[in-house]
Amino acid sequence: MPEGPAPVDWQGGELDCGACTYSARRETGQCGLGWACVHDRYAKRIERFFVLNPELADECLGMPYFETRMNAARVANVFRLPVLLKDPDAGVRAMAILRLPRAQAKRHIKDPDRRMRIAVTHRLETPDLLPMLSDSDSYVRSIAARRAEPGMLPVAIPDEDPEIRRIVARRIGEDWLDRFRNDDDPLVRREAAERRPALFVDDPDMRVRHCVADTGDAETVSALLDDEDEFIRETAQARLAQLQEANHVHR
Repeated sequence: MPEGPAPVDWQGGELDCGACTYSARRETGQCGLGWACVHDRYAKRIERFFVLNPELADECLGMPYFETRMNAARVANVFRLPVLLKDPDAGVRAMAILRLPRAQAKRHIKDPDRRMRIAVTHRLETPDLLPMLSDSDSYVRSIAARRAEPGMLPVAIPDEDPEIRRIVARRIGEDWLDRFRNDDDPLVRREAAERRPALFVDDPDMRVRHCVADTGDAETVSALLDDEDEFIRETAQARLAQLQEANHVHR
């Protein structure tokens, strides 16, 4: 059944099924105007064409419309993909990188287009991720921070993006967490506090102190029983009671 915008070719012209090389496939339901068509401008209909006709992908890798080349690359023979690494469209290059062996990714870490570097960061071997932690694009850096070995993450502690610092605080070795005590973002400090509560017992932000009250050991939590905030005091009391009960059960 037709869906989406009116079917036109990639340049906005009228589609002519009679002139199409693959017109015979209409009879078998493998393509159809407004539904599944390799010449359509609408990406979903192109994608559906290759789902129904994956064996045609190899011969469509050189078609003029980038959406057609990109969708063909999803299912084409992997040995046909290296040529696409020089494609003028970054989306096509990225699709090739995502399917080619990981060794190819290392050669493209400085690609000028962020879409390509995002794909590269997903494909790199873990030891090769260090340069991506300093990429100019924050989304590239966030992927790298999630995939990198914890030992690589100290270089990302001063990252300008607080979301990346939060990822780092969740994954870095515990010995580095004291570096976050003076972080400008309380949500970053809260991430670190979840792992080493005692470091943040005097934090000026109640969200961080609440995390300490809710996760700290008995000595740490006791320091918050007289906190200026009633909710934190109550949380500390509840946590301390929980710890005492657990200690009693294990005796």
